Amino acid sequence: MLNQLLSGDLPRSRALSATLLLILLGLALAPFLTSGARPLNTAATICIYIVLVASYDLLLGYTGIVSFAHTMFFGIGAYGVGLGLASGEPTWGAAFTGLLLALLLTLVLALVVGLFALRVRAIFYAMITLAVASSFAVLASQLSDLTGGEDGKTFSVPELLTPGFRLFESDVFGRAIDGKLITYYIVFGGCLLLFLFLLRLVNSPFGRVLQAIRENEFRAEALGYRTVLYRIWANVLAALVAALAGALMALWLHYVGPKTMLGFEVMTDILLIVVIGGMGTMYGAVVGATLFIIAQNYLKALMAEGSAALQGVPLLAQALHPDRWMLWLGVLFVLSIYFFPVGIVGKLRLRKLAARPASN
Repeated sequence: MLNQLLSGDLPRSRALSATLLLILLGLALAPFLTSGARPLNTAATICIYIVLVASYDLLLGYTGIVSFAHTMFFGIGAYGVGLGLASGEPTWGAAFTGLLLALLLTLVLALVVGLFALRVRAIFYAMITLAVASSFAVLASQLSDLTGGEDGKTFSVPELLTPGFRLFESDVFGRAIDGKLITYYIVFGGCLLLFLFLLRLVNSPFGRVLQAIRENEFRAEALGYRTVLYRIWANVLAALVAALAGALMALWLHYVGPKTMLGFEVMTDILLIVVIGGMGTMYGAVVGATLFIIAQNYLKALMAEGSAALQGVPLLAQALHPDRWMLWLGVLFVLSIYFFPVGIVGKLRLRKLAARPASN
């Protein structure tokens, strides 16, 4: 059963299996294990980024395509739902209409970018996607009447998802079953289904061809595969999943804005997470996104406590000043690359393979 659910792609490492199970249980039970808005927001962000990073890894890790337009599709999905709900009454019909239009626009743009740019090799394609994504971000900022410009747009959601809604009068396990909790489990469930879809995709014959193209495109063409067509479809599928992740992000935040949805910082975060977790493995997105988002949200607070505890040691206290949290985040990233050059998941799997001959 588990083998079928994971499409035959088992973790193949006890440490990795335990880590993935811990992350799954932590995200599934986050509303009941924590209190306050920040931990729940962190858990929802982790869920969304797992799908967003996994969809990008379909391009980079499995197909060998370097694209900087992934945040554009993420933003299209977010703006589709956000503008649909902001344009009139916040109904489910408006949300699904906005999502459908966003997916159609994503499909068209992904096909256009694929048809015109995927025939270009290496860095030239990356630069084309960067130009397209930058143009779209500028367009979203300039169309202030529609998108809210740089300030973005806040919108209402259907009544079921509002914080004031209560499904039951009494609490369940000490937690009110309100609209925020329902929204979280919609995000969690949607991200879980999308991740399982990507896992099935990369372990299908289609995914095997993508890996063959990554390893040796000339040989894949010699075997009769139309590599350009496969690369285009990989681009389209990754874009559609990114758009769905953006829609879930908008539904969670009740807000859409160019910096949050379309900023190049989001693309930088995606690249960092892919490298930390490990390219060419869906589980790398799970581990990488969890570590990165937790560090991004709690490293500053942890450094503040460390700095306060080391007031008697001026040099260390200044080094751990919370204003320098980005510096230490960069140091942690460099250390992770040094000790895990193939990513955390890749390192765990290689260690398992290296241990097999010794056990025989």
